[in-house]
Amino acid sequence: MSSPETENTEGAVAEAEAPKKLTLDVKVDAPSSCQRHVTVTVSREDIDRYFDVAIEDMVPNAAVPGFRKGNAPKKLVEKRFRSEVKDQVKGTLLMDSMTQATEEQSFSAISEPDFNYSAIELPEEGSLTFEFDIEVRPEFDLPKWKGLQLEKPSKEFGKEDIDKHLKQVLGRYASLVPHEGAAETDDYLVCNLTFKHDGQKLAHAEEETIRLREKLSFQDAKWEDFGKEMAGAKAGDKKTVTLTISDEAANEQMRGKQVEMEIEVLEVKRTELPEMDEAFLKQIGGFESEGDLRDYVKQDMERQMAYHQQQRLRQQITEQLTKDANWELPPALLKRQARRELERAILELRSAGFGEDDIRAHENELRQNSMASTRKALKEHFILERIAEEENIEDTPQDYDIEVMQIAMQRGESPRRIRAQLEKGGMMDVLRNQIIERKVIDLINGEATHTETDADLQQSNTAAVNILICGEGEDAAPAAAEEAAE
Repeated sequence: MSSPETENTEGAVAEAEAPKKLTLDVKVDAPSSCQRHVTVTVSREDIDRYFDVAIEDMVPNAAVPGFRKGNAPKKLVEKRFRSEVKDQVKGTLLMDSMTQATEEQSFSAISEPDFNYSAIELPEEGSLTFEFDIEVRPEFDLPKWKGLQLEKPSKEFGKEDIDKHLKQVLGRYASLVPHEGAAETDDYLVCNLTFKHDGQKLAHAEEETIRLREKLSFQDAKWEDFGKEMAGAKAGDKKTVTLTISDEAANEQMRGKQVEMEIEVLEVKRTELPEMDEAFLKQIGGFESEGDLRDYVKQDMERQMAYHQQQRLRQQITEQLTKDANWELPPALLKRQARRELERAILELRSAGFGEDDIRAHENELRQNSMASTRKALKEHFILERIAEEENIEDTPQDYDIEVMQIAMQRGESPRRIRAQLEKGGMMDVLRNQIIERKVIDLINGEATHTETDADLQQSNTAAVNILICGEGEDAAPAAAEEAAE
C-alpha cells in the first residue's frame, strides 16, 4: 500500500509530465445545427514556448560552424535554424490548439476540421488567429421513445408460399436457354441500349441481360412501363422511349432532363430450372433430400420476413422519432453520407438473404432518392446514437461474427474472405452502425405496444441495370466524347 507522500510525489510527477495547456481565446459560431465555425487566437507566449521546445530539441544535434556538434549556444542555434523549424512549430501548434479548442467545447465533432493550412502564417510578433469549420452532432431534446404504438406485420408460411419461394431459390442456379417465341413476364431480354440527349450519345451498353418485370431501373432513371411495353418482344425488335433523369442524379446538370433510350432486342431467353437430384442437392448446400431443402427455404423466408418486419417497425419508429427533428443538415454532410447509407442498406439486404437482382433494384432506387433517404437516415442515426449512449448499448466481437457469417452464407463465400473485403473497403464502421442501431431498435420495440397485422410480401417487380446514364458530372459523358472523336 502506497503512503500519502508517495501518492503526492507520483501526482506531482504526472502533473509535471502533462503537457501545459495553451492559453486560447475561442469563439464559436453556429451557421446551422450541424456546423460550427471556430475562431481561435493563440497567445504570443504559447508561440514562443513552442519555438523554445523545438529549438531545445535541436541543440543536442545541431551542427554550427565553429562549434562541435551539440555544443553551440541555444541562442545561436535559434538564430541559425528558426526558419527551418517554423513549419514544424506551426503544424504542432495548430494541431494542439484545434484539439484543445474542440475538446473544451460542448459540441461533439463528427468530422475532421476543415481549414486552409497553407494560408496560415506564424506572426513574428503578437498572437496568432486562425479559423476552421467543423461538422458536429446536432443538439436536440431526445424524443419520447418508450411506449410507442407500432403495427407489427407477420405471416405464417404455407406450402404454396414455400413452393413459390423455392422456385426463386432454384432460379439462382437456373440456366438461361434461348426462346424462339415472344417474351413473357420473368423471361430475359438480351439487349443493346443506347442513351441520347439532344442528339448526343450519353451512354451505350451491349448485350445486357434484363429480366422482364414491371419496371426497369438504372442508377439515375427508371422506365415505369418496361413490362407493359416490352411484353411480347422478339429478337430483332427495336423501341425508343423517353426517360426522365432523377432529380438527385450524380450529374447535377442533367437532373430532371429527358433522354432518349433505344432498346434493341437481340435474343429472348427463358429460365430452365435444375433438377433436384441427389448431386444437385449436395452441390448447393449438402442437403440430403428435397425436404431438407424445403426446410432451408422456409428458414430463408422467415429471415426475409424478419427483415421486412424489422424494416416496417423501423420505418414507424423513424417517423415518430424524427417528426419534430427540424434541424438542418449541411449539403456536404448529406452528400458524403449518401454512399454510407447505400452501403448500409446493401449490407442489411445481404444479411437478410436477398438475391443480387433484388439488391441491385433496391440500390438503384436508393440512388435515385439518395438525398431524401440520407436526410431521414442521418436524423434517425443521431437519435439512435443518443439512446445508445444513454442506455450503454455497445457492439461486441460476437456481433461482427454473426453479421459476417450471415453475409458469407448468402454469398457462398468464406467468412474470412467476407471480413477481409469489409475491412479493405472501410465497411466495418458501417457494420458497427448497423449493429448499434439494430440493438437500439430492438430496445425500442421491447418498450413498445404492438398491433399484429398481415404482412404483404410481394416479389420485387423491378429489374435493374447497373448503368449510370449521365455519368457523375457535366463533363462525364464518355460515350459522347468517343463518338465526337470518331
